[in-house]
Amino acid sequence: MDGDARTETRNQPREIRGRSFAYALRAVKLYQYLQKQKDGAGWVLGKQYLRAACSIGANIEEAQASESRPDFIHKLGIAQKEARESLFWLRVLSEAQIVSKAKLRSLMQETDELVSVITSIVVNLKRKQRRAS
Repeated sequence: MDGDARTETRNQPREIRGRSFAYALRAVKLYQYLQKQKDGAGWVLGKQYLRAACSIGANIEEAQASESRPDFIHKLGIAQKEARESLFWLRVLSEAQIVSKAKLRSLMQETDELVSVITSIVVNLKRKQRRAS
């Protein structure tokens, strides 16, 4: 794996690796909050959200050890999908009124920003890959 692709993630705003790790910690806190509620649907939805949210950072970390540029792009693509899935679960929690929109607003905004940053990285890397071929 050449250093150029890895540098792509390190130069992103607020450093995407650290940002996705901090996001996973926030997901754990939301899950813990949901576990204290009496709503069984919240437990199930919270578990779905937790898995997707933690998978974002896990796939970004896996990308750092990728074997090739296409592998790096693929792993970041998975992180992008997991971020979109996380946003879905947050919207369900909000619309089902399991957690108030006000409590989720900041987390939803961060999720949306993660989607945007990861999408930007993937698009730029694919563009560079096409130019190189």
